Amino acid sequence: MTRKIKVKNTEDIQKINQIVSRYSYDIWIFGKSGQVDAKSLLGMFLLSLNEPLQIVVEDDVDPTALFKDLADYLEIEE
Repeated sequence: MTRKIKVKNTEDIQKINQIVSRYSYDIWIFGKSGQVDAKSLLGMFLLSLNEPLQIVVEDDVDPTALFKDLADYLEIEE
């Protein structure tokens, strides 16, 4: 499952990293500059915040709780 995510600054990176670290399954963030493990704070700091980003989770997990926890950072789906 993929959702667009907004990351404005380093504070957002730290908060998102704290949230995703609570989940046992793999969570990735993809951008034009590459992909990073969302649980890796160092990896998250390598992201370019000036590009569209997407959070990606495996298809065989239910990301409902994760997306609820990340609601402040997710783009609204239309």
